[in-house]
Amino acid sequence: MPETKIKEALIQLHVGIKNSDGPAISAALIQIEALQLAHGASLHPQLQHFLAGRSYAKALAYLGGGEELDAKPSSPLGGCGGRS
Repeated sequence: MPETKIKEALIQLHVGIKNSDGPAISAALIQIEALQLAHGASLHPQLQHFLAGRSYAKALAYLGGGEELDAKPSSPLGGCGGRS
């Protein structure tokens, strides 16, 4: 399931940022972009929107992975002018 792989890559990105690990950040971004390219059409439109806008904290929260990492989006889901 692509959502699981995207969630894992988003978690790796968050950990890389938290640890100031440039190579981990780069690897996670490459993986996220590759997954988005390969599976974008099959993803929920809201998840597609978050990934396209590089709102990775929102994407992680949408996938249910923000709680344990304190990945809080700067605005609520749907708060960027879209519908919730």
